[in-house]
Amino acid sequence: MSIMNVLPQTLRAGIDARRLLLLDLFERTLIIAMFANFAWQMLSAYEERPNIGMLLVVISEVITIVMIVVRRFTITLSQQPLDWLLAVAGCCTPLIAIPAVEHSPELAQVGAGIMLIGLCIQISAKVILFRSFGIVAANRGIQIKGPYRFVRHPIYAGYVIAHFGYLVGWPSTHNICLYTLALIIQMARLLREEELLMNDPAYREYAGRVRYRLLPGVF
Repeated sequence: MSIMNVLPQTLRAGIDARRLLLLDLFERTLIIAMFANFAWQMLSAYEERPNIGMLLVVISEVITIVMIVVRRFTITLSQQPLDWLLAVAGCCTPLIAIPAVEHSPELAQVGAGIMLIGLCIQISAKVILFRSFGIVAANRGIQIKGPYRFVRHPIYAGYVIAHFGYLVGWPSTHNICLYTLALIIQMARLLREEELLMNDPAYREYAGRVRYRLLPGVF
């Protein structure tokens, strides 16, 4: 018999709360460290070889850091190892992208325009979430406004669009492979998130109204 089964309910609740608090703090620290390091590398590369793509990426990741700092605590944070693995892998994979050389000024402009669209989608979705933003599966409240009226995971959609734009403007074999892997991980990640969220009747009702998860008409 597990020792947790014989502990008083109030004590078990206290232990669970402390565990969730530690996991929450660990997630925040991990995100801040990863995204701050990536933003710094991109900014350094931008100073040496300026391009709008790098600058847009830096802006996006700095916003992520701010959102995670002000985020509220939740007791629904997943403790499943697979959810943590997918969350960390989903965040880390794009962060090891290598700044690519601009091959065509025209394509760079097109790529920057696509990235700007993705960035705007990300920002609007993050603003709607505000203190509910996180990377590990959790239910911090169901959002149905803004871009959430069109797809259930607009932040992921914004990342996919931004990654595609970066590849259009600054293509490289390394980054193509990397972003393809990131897309596969993100799809697995959002499916795991939905498994948790579907326990909430409000989310099931929302999912019934908003059919697509990532890209309208596609997925």
